[in-house]
Amino acid sequence: MKGPILVSACLIGRCCRYDGTGKELPELLRLGERCRLVPVCPECLGGLPTPRPPAERQGNRVVNREGEDVTEAYRRGAEQALRIALEHRCTAAVLKERSPSCGAGRIYDGTFRHILTAGDGVTAELLRKNGITVVGESQIHTLL
Repeated sequence: MKGPILVSACLIGRCCRYDGTGKELPELLRLGERCRLVPVCPECLGGLPTPRPPAERQGNRVVNREGEDVTEAYRRGAEQALRIALEHRCTAAVLKERSPSCGAGRIYDGTFRHILTAGDGVTAELLRKNGITVVGESQIHTLL
């Protein structure tokens, strides 16, 4: 893969996930030896705190476990992530799977029972609509 790649900041070890942790991914660090990685956390960019209550997509909305509609924060974060991707000329993104913002292809179903369903997170969906290739961390080999 040539050119910069947008990545979920948690996948390079930044402690920005909903539970205040990161999930450093050695394969992603190896990819960073070949190209420039551009880390973003759409949820933080949208103004959400770390840690924060878990959230899931419910149709076009994102609702946290406490029942609060946090859709606007997710949309703001997605728009900021897209702006950063375009600014850096990223043509691909490696995002955290199952996330309501970054999930690519499969996300939690909105019931908070850890059931996966087909779909994309808010950011993954916006990036794809704008021509950016999006893969989850288990698919990073497609970019190596």
